[in-house]
Amino acid sequence: MKTKITTAILLLAGITMNAQNYDIKKNKTYAEISAKTDGKWEGRKYIGGTVFKNVDRLKLAPEHTDHSFDIRYEGPGWENNRIGYRLYLDWRNAIDIYGKKTTENILPKVGQDNFDSYHEMSDWGADILKAGKGIGIGSIDRYLNNEKLHFREVDSTIAYVYNKTNESVVKIDYYGWKTASDKINFQSELTIKPDQLYTQHTFKASKAIQGICTGIVKQKNTELLKKESKNKKWAYLATYGQQSLVPDKLGMAIFYEVKTIENIADTDLDYLLIFKPTAKPTSFYLLGAWEQEVNGIKTQEEFVKYLDQQLEVLNKKGKL
Repeated sequence: MKTKITTAILLLAGITMNAQNYDIKKNKTYAEISAKTDGKWEGRKYIGGTVFKNVDRLKLAPEHTDHSFDIRYEGPGWENNRIGYRLYLDWRNAIDIYGKKTTENILPKVGQDNFDSYHEMSDWGADILKAGKGIGIGSIDRYLNNEKLHFREVDSTIAYVYNKTNESVVKIDYYGWKTASDKINFQSELTIKPDQLYTQHTFKASKAIQGICTGIVKQKNTELLKKESKNKKWAYLATYGQQSLVPDKLGMAIFYEVKTIENIADTDLDYLLIFKPTAKPTSFYLLGAWEQEVNGIKTQEEFVKYLDQQLEVLNKKGKL
């Protein structure tokens, strides 16, 4: 009886359980995390295993790090009918971009034939952003004393995915994230809706600490763009240029509430937005705009026009 009640509550909320009521061919958003469970760990590498299986919840193994080969494309992915994203679920904690040449959901076939085949252009598109040692686009780090501190020491990390009627969500709980002399719990929630380029990123720290940051990885051949809304409450930080891995034109941007930001740092690797210390939930929007997207933005002028339109919405409504 309890199971039936729980199921009913989840379905009323629009959350799919094991994709029972979710049609990936009809819905315009999708999120997933996929791992192998029938192999074995040898040091930091996951050896063997026959198939990646999608799960709604995944707790990272203590052995997991970058390139451990236990998680398909190294973390959770989320997409809509315009663009796709993924997060490296390890110490790097960077968000990457999948450029899509189709409006169909493509994540279920990404990385199935070869672990990193998504770096090669295919009929659906490809991984188009080189994050390297940078922050990627709109992910979280900590910036203290001119040093970027990653997620190298975390007691446990648990990722969840939810596919709802009109949106898909990735939520990640980091328990015991240690940086400098602080140890906190931290939660990220990434929400994507149909027809839009952006993802809403909402985070919450268990304790207010200095230096929590987001940002945009620096690439060559780009121009930095900044603007505030008319009411001075919202602003964007963006880059545009031939900065994709193709290489071709890619725009990246973050919309943020001005009152939440303590400082903007121009570092060797990234443009960083450093948040004021808070234990309250904080939201911002991250996005990529690739020229090969169906009806994509192909010039800097078009990109700035798009950003200004979104900024006007934020100016009037306070949200996208």
